[in-house]
Amino acid sequence: MNQLPPKSAVASPVSESTNSRVEALDNLSMDSFWLEVENIKQSAEAEQEECSLADVKTQEEGEAEAEWLQDAGLAELLGDPEGDKDNLVLLSTLTRTQAAAVQRRLDTYSRSRRRRNKHPVRDVRDVFAVGSSQDTAAEKEESSPDPLWHNLRTSNTQRTEAQDYSCTVRNPGKEEVFNMDVAYSEQAAVLLKGSFLSESRKLKDGNALTRFKIPKGRLGVTRIGDLSAQDMKKIPTLALIELTALCDILGFELKRNKAAKLKTTEKRLFGVPLNTLLENDQKLLPNTKVPLLLQALLSCLEKRGLETEGILRVSGSQTRIKKLERDFYSGLFRWDDVHQNDVSGLLKRFIRELPAPLLTAEYLPAFAAVQNIPDLKQRLQALNLLILILPESNRNTLKALLEFLSKVVAREKNNKMNLWNVSTVMAPNLFMHKGLPNKIPEGKEKQLAEGAADVVRMMIHYQDLLWTVSSFLVAQVRKLNESNSKRYQFCDKRIKNLLRKIHADKDKVEKNQGEPSKVVKVHASLLLKDSLEVHLNNATRVADVLRQFQKNLCQNGWNIVNTVNLLKCNNSAECTNLLLYEVGGNIGEHCLDPDTYLLDLYHINPHAEWIIKQNPSYPRMF
Repeated sequence: MNQLPPKSAVASPVSESTNSRVEALDNLSMDSFWLEVENIKQSAEAEQEECSLADVKTQEEGEAEAEWLQDAGLAELLGDPEGDKDNLVLLSTLTRTQAAAVQRRLDTYSRSRRRRNKHPVRDVRDVFAVGSSQDTAAEKEESSPDPLWHNLRTSNTQRTEAQDYSCTVRNPGKEEVFNMDVAYSEQAAVLLKGSFLSESRKLKDGNALTRFKIPKGRLGVTRIGDLSAQDMKKIPTLALIELTALCDILGFELKRNKAAKLKTTEKRLFGVPLNTLLENDQKLLPNTKVPLLLQALLSCLEKRGLETEGILRVSGSQTRIKKLERDFYSGLFRWDDVHQNDVSGLLKRFIRELPAPLLTAEYLPAFAAVQNIPDLKQRLQALNLLILILPESNRNTLKALLEFLSKVVAREKNNKMNLWNVSTVMAPNLFMHKGLPNKIPEGKEKQLAEGAADVVRMMIHYQDLLWTVSSFLVAQVRKLNESNSKRYQFCDKRIKNLLRKIHADKDKVEKNQGEPSKVVKVHASLLLKDSLEVHLNNATRVADVLRQFQKNLCQNGWNIVNTVNLLKCNNSAECTNLLLYEVGGNIGEHCLDPDTYLLDLYHINPHAEWIIKQNPSYPRMF
């Protein structure tokens, strides 16, 4: 487990807050954690596997920044001729804190290139020309080695001065608001500017965890899976920039590993890359999002293992592991012949023997470093962004695992596995990986172990919140799509000083007073040949349209094309099986929250079509 040390500027308060939180965990047993570590070591010795690890070389100055700019979709700023120029439109969507994060890394990279006497890279300000002498003077001031803090002192003075986020971080034990309308880094900047001291949350047991509520705005809440694959591809880049900006504000350095090359033997089940497993499984079952083996393990445990006392603690049988590996795909394997603890052992082995960590080699240190953030809400903000950065296959697999672990915790009275017990058992399997060096500073073992278990606990307990796409990110995706659809051409004279421009993170719904209502057509081509005409007003929600569709479907004798899973035996439509999608305009495809107000959405995206579809389901096959 790698730890990202906080910068010296904030080392003292972070250290004190982290220690206070760790002290609060002292009464919680770590026996399960160390027992699991010992089991993992014994299992590795029994397998006698030889792993060839790539040497982890220290990156030269500027290399990390160059890699970050490439991953952030800004390779063009490095002078890369193969860089996607369309990605420069990304800069037009950034908030002030996000733009400062980009500029900071570009400045560091530029200085390193100059020291090595190489050709200077393109400065962001060469792409977006400075227009006035006043801007030029300000730019010179911001060209200092660390312009971030100057930006923070001068940013959003009028827009955010009246906003007070401190009230949302000082009520332990009560339900608190988790604001997803404004960029997390902007919220942190306001707290920093107001010198609000975050208090470390002291978590003594699962029941003491703070409850957070995501307020639903007029545009509803977007979950992972609600956006099209095309739009979701834009989210990791935006999330990386936002996470970096948040870490800059909090005073943490976001370090990422280079993926270590691990030579593995050819296996059919264990030690196979996640994407390879999915490719093979999709040949058997198209649209599979989680490996069939993992689905089978989880399904077996859900059926027969949730009530087993100490489930997940006891290792599995090596004999049955070999039998599973030999018989699984042939269909000869009998789950009834396997003890529940054997299956849980198989589950943990599957996770830890993936060639790359489930949390990815690149971001495993960042996940581990979340424990160093003193405030619970900001830890969750960082975790939310990290999960959005994960590749889709890793994210889907992690979600399936966390959903199962949540079910284990829900049966605590019978299986004696509370949230902390489950977290301590699973943390070593997620954070210890044979493909990565585990250099733990002397004397820090207990603190890092407890911190890793605490991160797993947060992922289990707050998974619904963590699998939400923040409204400010959705708004940025819309801006990207709008700019790309217009084939936005960047020109020095047309765009001036764009990085210092403040973009509102929150969707600003401009209500047309002369148009209090609107008549639109809602299509359901897969279900009906007719379209539904809907009169929108300020109170019309998605749920209202679906109910109207349900009523007309049952009463008006519409020409039904497909009734599979749509009609009940009493000839009434099941409204919960229907979803309304926003398609086109400034979004690819967006499954709408039932509480979305459609007139507001129309003003945000007037060129979209609205289509009713059946609710897709992906039941487990085992």
